Amino acid sequence: MNKAQQLEKQYHFQVYNRIPVTLSHGKGALVWDTEGNEYLDAFGGLAVNNLGHCHPKVVAAIKEQSEKLLHASNFFYNEPQSLLAEKLAKISGLDRVFFCNSGVEAMEACVKLARKWGKKHGKSGNMITLSEGFHGRSVTTIAMGMPSYAEGFDPLPEGFEQVPFNDFEALKAAANEDTIAIAFETIQGSGGVNVIDPDFMQKTRALCDELNILMIIDEVQCGIGRSGKFYAYQHFDVMPDIVATAKALAGGIPVGAIIAKEEVASAFGFGDHGTTFGGNPFTCHVANAALEAIEEENIVQQAAEKGLFMMDLLEEKLKGNPNVKDIRGKGLMIGVELDRPARPVIDKMFEYNVLGNAAHGTVVRFLPPLVITEKQIEKVVDVLVMALEQTA
Repeated sequence: MNKAQQLEKQYHFQVYNRIPVTLSHGKGALVWDTEGNEYLDAFGGLAVNNLGHCHPKVVAAIKEQSEKLLHASNFFYNEPQSLLAEKLAKISGLDRVFFCNSGVEAMEACVKLARKWGKKHGKSGNMITLSEGFHGRSVTTIAMGMPSYAEGFDPLPEGFEQVPFNDFEALKAAANEDTIAIAFETIQGSGGVNVIDPDFMQKTRALCDELNILMIIDEVQCGIGRSGKFYAYQHFDVMPDIVATAKALAGGIPVGAIIAKEEVASAFGFGDHGTTFGGNPFTCHVANAALEAIEEENIVQQAAEKGLFMMDLLEEKLKGNPNVKDIRGKGLMIGVELDRPARPVIDKMFEYNVLGNAAHGTVVRFLPPLVITEKQIEKVVDVLVMALEQTA
């Protein structure tokens, strides 16, 4: 145990079941620890490092803006924020953007905006979410997600109800003209990499239109190119009313945002919402650079192509494996569901210097940097195969 690990054990809240490695630096899809050991990162900082570690354009933007202006209150305009708002509006097909600092803040803002909009439309009903969802760890967002994240934190906020994932008939039975919104992930991350059904998406959009209900899409993990589209809802020819986005938006610098249609965004008036750090010039300048890199390097298409390559390889290498129940995902957001706990497999992969992650107990979740090479993908899959054999 090195000094960083000793100090963490002594002083940090013990809330993370950490892999026993102290990371020092990274480049692309590789990271190194303080002892000089090299690891292949198939976890991507939990879908934050879509451009890999220390992308040159992101690093240059950090250096450039750090010498100009780090922070300015939202009582003033700043050019990077306005440029980023324009970019996200055009990419999403929506109209207005509000910036915050994280995915959970984005989802909180979605809830707040939806309720304000609901009041203006005479609605006082619930918001509906889907089972196995995860929308953050605030008291509000744990009320929207999986019950396991809410244990011990009662009393939870009211105004939320859940229906089974991809079950449109259950959703239809729960919804009525008083329902404010339906909020869900296009591809569930912590729930085990579950992809929304296209038919569910189409019928839900139609139901929302019929009953004047807002469709809120949580793209915090599956967005910013990871699924092979910039936002995963773009696979389904459906336009949401509000989108939450964060994680990879600024190439590793904390940022979050909500994007909404004009008629929904206008429910907020002056003073209805705000933030101290959200949308500061430093973060927004870096985010603009990250989006430019995604466009210039065709990162979204890379994610689509490499995702198909990885899925095909997993299907080939794991065919007939009695421990594998399912392989699913889109782009480079892939889950391998096992018939047993996934954490021992992750720990064994670590012994081969590959970093992965377990989701929902039994799912090996892959969220590698979108710049990962096919050769590196082959190594990840080969190590998974070995880890499964050695932990059977």
